Amino acid sequence: MQQNQEIDFVITWVDMDDPRWRKDFADYSGKIDNAKNEVSEARFRDYGFLKYWFRGVENFAPWVRKIHFVTCGQKPEWLNINHPKLNIVNHEDYIPKQFLPTFNSSMIEIYLHKIPNISERFVYFNDDFFIINDIFEERFFKNGLPNDIAAFRTNFGTGLWSKCLKNNINFINQYFDKQAIIKRDYEKWFNSGYGKKANLTYFLKPYREFITLRTPHNAQPYLKTTYEEVWNVAEKELTAMSAHRFRSTKDFTQELFRTWQICQSNFNPYNTYNDTKMFPLVIKSKKAIKAIREQNYSLICLNDNSLIRNFEKTMNNINSAFESILPEKSSFEL
Repeated sequence: MQQNQEIDFVITWVDMDDPRWRKDFADYSGKIDNAKNEVSEARFRDYGFLKYWFRGVENFAPWVRKIHFVTCGQKPEWLNINHPKLNIVNHEDYIPKQFLPTFNSSMIEIYLHKIPNISERFVYFNDDFFIINDIFEERFFKNGLPNDIAAFRTNFGTGLWSKCLKNNINFINQYFDKQAIIKRDYEKWFNSGYGKKANLTYFLKPYREFITLRTPHNAQPYLKTTYEEVWNVAEKELTAMSAHRFRSTKDFTQELFRTWQICQSNFNPYNTYNDTKMFPLVIKSKKAIKAIREQNYSLICLNDNSLIRNFEKTMNNINSAFESILPEKSSFEL
């Protein structure tokens, strides 16, 4: 691959206040239930910060070729849909119609390679991932390959997400020999740049099978061909998953594609934790606000939770922090 290949961004977004979306949601789920993460308000609500995502891209990553804005047919009133870099993508443009409508973010993510005109190299964002400082193509891709961290993490959880991660790694172990992969790519798995993040990998070096890899909760670079390879071997499983309109313990996640990419040696070793940070707003809202104002990272994630105290005040303070670093409208705004 050539280094001058272009890079796209993909971002998924939902507006839970949209009457059509609420009707569809009610028809299939009944109601928002904050006791269940897969149908909680935090999973679907919009902060109103999306304009700062676009401002961050324009100010700090102007090199992006195209932004694929993925929704179920929604779009903010302020969005300039005629922007030459913007591709408005409806779920029905790339997901088989028999599986729609869907409220399953994991299912929406497994079809990303089907987005019309998506480039071979793309970076996937949730709508709570934000660029808050200068970032360059080489942060995501080098010599045509994604930058990523190949390191293990523990996964003793019993919740839905933990079970999905186990589904991913069980599938990986069917197709890859851990000992052979690590022997082949030793310098990638035991890269000095990982620091303490590699401790568990060293400890589990003799262990026969893969366990769950570290899952940085932030913008993730992919190759389109990775998605195509996984679909070639997992079409039956992924098609069955597609029938789940809400997240299920039987789902796979985008981590399946990321781990496959790493096992195929299609990555450069890079400690993504060096310049990214995930802030659970339920406990770290003040630190998140400080990080935005001081631009301490290139990328941050503002992880929502239905239990956030003083929600309105917290959101106002975050908005003010964004406004302090990105006060000017972007060309993506009318």
